[in-house]
Amino acid sequence: MRRGTVQYLVCSAILVLMSGCGLFVYEQRAPWRDEAERTCLSSGVVKVTPWVEPAKEISGPGACGMLQPFRLSAFADGTVGLTSRATLACPIIPVIDGWIEEVVQPAAQLYFGSRVTELRAGSYSCRSVNNRAGGPRSEHSFGNAMDVMAFRFADGRELTVERGWRGASRDQDFLREVFVGSCARFTTVLGPGSDAEHYNHFHIDLARHARGRSICKPILKFEPRLPAYLAAGGQLSTRPGPVATAPQAPYGSGFAPRPQGLAATGQPLMLGVPGGGDEIGDLIDEQGVVDAPESAPMRPPAPVRR
Repeated sequence: MRRGTVQYLVCSAILVLMSGCGLFVYEQRAPWRDEAERTCLSSGVVKVTPWVEPAKEISGPGACGMLQPFRLSAFADGTVGLTSRATLACPIIPVIDGWIEEVVQPAAQLYFGSRVTELRAGSYSCRSVNNRAGGPRSEHSFGNAMDVMAFRFADGRELTVERGWRGASRDQDFLREVFVGSCARFTTVLGPGSDAEHYNHFHIDLARHARGRSICKPILKFEPRLPAYLAAGGQLSTRPGPVATAPQAPYGSGFAPRPQGLAATGQPLMLGVPGGGDEIGDLIDEQGVVDAPESAPMRPPAPVRR
């Protein structure tokens, strides 16, 4: 009996020591995430359709997951398909819809005279920022982020972020117009030049940063044309019907599937977090990236990781 008591006490002491050393960590989701989901769900802004389907709750591992995931095969009332289904939480879905309808489509009409009909994009993934061991959770872990790698247009054109960012001038202008519009609607936007991981896609999310800051990288000197175009009456001539369910196999070289207002002046728009001090600290702590100008060297091709 005495021997058993001694073993019990020894084991209890070991467990306490292990807990104190941080070997037992009970990771919890930040309360605001579930609150934001419940608010969005109760508002009814996201409706179940043939292209937006509810899925079972995702809980874990760790803090990963969401109360009510949605599986999407298309955005914007079914008019813009996806090469592979996306899994997202309620709050970011209407923001992406608005970005597509109010930025992406007018920009596509302005620069190419055509509509965007499909995106190659990535969504939910339970992992750390840039897959760094021991790093903070990526917003992808909560269905609160999307990566956009490529756009397909109604005229058959296919434009990837990787090729177009430093490609033909019209391709560059379209992607920068879309990037600027992203920074006006999402709290984090990262693109080519922000760090080595984002050379081939835009990362957009609705993270809540310290003191209500937004992060938009890289810093661009770009004069948006979209506000003047819209002010002059530029608009899409017609709105097509819903697209078919997203294909499950590759169909083009750039689209192999993989598992708050714009500046209205004529002055160049400078985007990004000012250098130095707390801003850079927040950028590193919360997003796992460092301040980098657009001219930063591009990383050689590698799989999309963020």
